[in-house]
Amino acid sequence: MRVKTTATKLTLLGLGLGLVGVVAAASVAAGDIYVIVHPSVNLAEDEIRQVYLGEKQFVGALKLVPVDNAVVQNDFLERVIFMSADKYSALWVKKSFRGDATVPKTKPGDAEVIRFVKNTPGAIGYLSEPSDEVKPLYHY
Repeated sequence: MRVKTTATKLTLLGLGLGLVGVVAAASVAAGDIYVIVHPSVNLAEDEIRQVYLGEKQFVGALKLVPVDNAVVQNDFLERVIFMSADKYSALWVKKSFRGDATVPKTKPGDAEVIRFVKNTPGAIGYLSEPSDEVKPLYHY
């Protein structure tokens, strides 16, 4: 009976440590954001926020096309845009109602964001992981 209890304790300890590792890995991964742009776009770091708030819509004559990434959108909004998802949505409802700007499309993940940015002149997006297909403009 004693052996079984010790084995049970070790199993629970192992599961607990495994869970801590998973949570720690998720925390680290959640902090990585890579902003990417179409090769036709050159933006200063402080302009990223302006683009996603609809305040900057052109680089020269080129129309900017921001795209959101559902996988890391909340983290991006908090760390880069300094806004909650609710406030961001409310901002875009007002802007679209007034006709001030076009609401950024939301893609389901990194692969779709990469494809969109590579194929859309003026596009800007962000990823949860670096990619060999595109070079990040900024890393947060």
